[in-house]
Amino acid sequence: MSLNKNRLFIYFSFFFSVGILAQEPASVEKDSMAMQNLNEVVVTGQINKQSVDKSVFEVKVIPRETLDRLAGNTLADVLNQSLNISIQPNPSSGKSSVELFGLDGQYFKILVDNIPLINDEGLGNNTDLTQINLDDIEQVEIVEGSMGVQYGSNAVSGIINIITRKDSDYQWEITPYVQEETIGNEYGFFDQGRHIQSLKVGHRFSDQWYVNGNVTHNDFTGHQNNREGEFHALNDGRRGYEWLPKLQYSGKGLVSYTGDNFRSFYRMEYFNEQVDRYDSVVRENFNPSTQTSNPTASDDIFTSRRFFNHLNVAGQLFQKVNYDISASYQQQKRDVEQFTYRINSREKFDVESQEYESRKGFYSRGTFSNFFTSEKTSLQLGYELSNINGYSSSAAIAFSGNNIARRLESYDAFATAEFALGERFSFRPGTRAMFSSQFKTQMAHSLSAKYAFHNGYQLRAVVGTSPRNPNFDELFTYFVDVNHDVQGNINLEPERGVSTFLHLKKNFFQKDLKWRLSSKISAWYLTVDDRIELTIVNETPLAFQYNNIDEYRNWGTSFTNKLVHGDFQFDLGLSLSGESKVLNSEDSFNDDYLYALQVSSNVGYQIPKINTTFSLFFKYNGPEYQFVLDPEQDDPTFMRSKREGYGWMDASIKKTFMEDKLQLTLGARNLLDITRINTSSVSGGGTHATANTGLLLGYGRSYFVKLLYNLKI
Repeated sequence: MSLNKNRLFIYFSFFFSVGILAQEPASVEKDSMAMQNLNEVVVTGQINKQSVDKSVFEVKVIPRETLDRLAGNTLADVLNQSLNISIQPNPSSGKSSVELFGLDGQYFKILVDNIPLINDEGLGNNTDLTQINLDDIEQVEIVEGSMGVQYGSNAVSGIINIITRKDSDYQWEITPYVQEETIGNEYGFFDQGRHIQSLKVGHRFSDQWYVNGNVTHNDFTGHQNNREGEFHALNDGRRGYEWLPKLQYSGKGLVSYTGDNFRSFYRMEYFNEQVDRYDSVVRENFNPSTQTSNPTASDDIFTSRRFFNHLNVAGQLFQKVNYDISASYQQQKRDVEQFTYRINSREKFDVESQEYESRKGFYSRGTFSNFFTSEKTSLQLGYELSNINGYSSSAAIAFSGNNIARRLESYDAFATAEFALGERFSFRPGTRAMFSSQFKTQMAHSLSAKYAFHNGYQLRAVVGTSPRNPNFDELFTYFVDVNHDVQGNINLEPERGVSTFLHLKKNFFQKDLKWRLSSKISAWYLTVDDRIELTIVNETPLAFQYNNIDEYRNWGTSFTNKLVHGDFQFDLGLSLSGESKVLNSEDSFNDDYLYALQVSSNVGYQIPKINTTFSLFFKYNGPEYQFVLDPEQDDPTFMRSKREGYGWMDASIKKTFMEDKLQLTLGARNLLDITRINTSSVSGGGTHATANTGLLLGYGRSYFVKLLYNLKI
């Protein structure tokens, strides 16, 4: 631990201790944890906004309270502790992707207020989680399973919907905060660590009008580990960073209006991210006549910019029919600046810049409901349309060649109804037709049901389908030269996803709510047919093309519990899943199920007398397996590859001062000091394992301190 880091934590530890000793007992008794979150309201997949308990769908909610306990700044910080979700950081690109039920980001959607978020590679899919900051987030809602009827294509494994804050009980809210964080054992006030500053201002002009805005600066200075940074001038492979430096700026604004039978809001966002990549190869450029060197290296700067606009109007037509219509224009583009860097003189030359990835377009979604006066029957009709224009470099690795620009249009219509047969049983069928400029008409269907037993148990069953449309690379890639022949396929068909989920749930509690226990058992079966893979279409000369050939299966069960007793809260979840892949792209394949275990838990304890909350989060990701081709065998033979299991633990202490106006949070991430985990392969010839095949997951144990002031008038 560096001297600067020691000074930082000694100072804040002293501030924290003095605050505890000086704090007077709270004059107003705080609500216990058992009184909180009894009626969480959700919007994802609903005909009308309603409580979780009444929803036919099973919706997981990550409330604002949990975001604050984690002191999370991006969506990656939060989802890392969620069951059935695996975060995959990429230190060489600075991105973090996510897997849900073993399927990557192409198979589920990330939404913001029901609108899919555009990114470098798609609309709602393949989203970089580190590019989503949480400063204006009310809660995060997760629905597992195919949601094609409600949200269209590419919602095969589920939906993650980010709900933003659009109202306030106060006339003015001004919230600045600063957060300092070590990156492993590296920290400095300016040149090392993670430095975050944010300012949020909200103002209620009247009962109808509310506005807010916030700006955030997030500087991740990179992690060197055994590297020596950008100014290292020796050609010993140690120049640069193990985790690339990343600098982010984010600005958001909201205007909302609420009337008697009408409400509307406009939300905008500008996001800018810069990632620096420093080449480890140094050219010393030794001059024998002067006996001097002028070392240079070839470096890159990647810049992503996102513009997000969302206009929503909702109300009633003819004082009866509810409508909710959103329109969004979005753009995200990614530039690269390549140059030669003179290390000693700190200057760039031979600079070349180009925009090599871009997505922009218009999206709209509308729903109409409340056609009947009966409370036992609900009908929702809806539409969704998008017009997305995008391109990526024909050879993204080399950033050369002509950009391939294409437009994808889709026009969907959907209908869903909910019927209540008595007080205990309700079911909800739905269907969607999807029309596209590129593909044949696709259909999605769903059937959900809920039954409430007399003893308080609730049983939910959800069956749904969703296609996964081919992405731009799979459709339009054209990378052909003397050494390569990799081509897309405009004749690809969408993949077909089907899922079935069962949930049995019950809440146990005392009449005075001093304690409450919520338990749920879930089981699922998920399939994807006609999966798209890169296949060899010609052996001499070697040529590749994307085709529909493979299949995917996943089944599993989970058991989750939430216990709240007074000021104590404990969550525990266990999940066991089996995954099978039918690899028709190979002459020989093994479709056996490979199983993986996950355990997720967290503990929270609140001490109202000193306004302090202690939190501990732990997730265990068990060993994961997959079949890979054995390179040591002459005939195509598959062997089982194992990625070792690991645990991830975070902790925090949050204390408030000055009648909750001032908040101090101290914490640690990755307490178990996970950096790289090993992988190995087992075949008939034995076990093959090398450190080089290890997967880099973290940069070690890190500490953070966050100081927030919340002025409410």
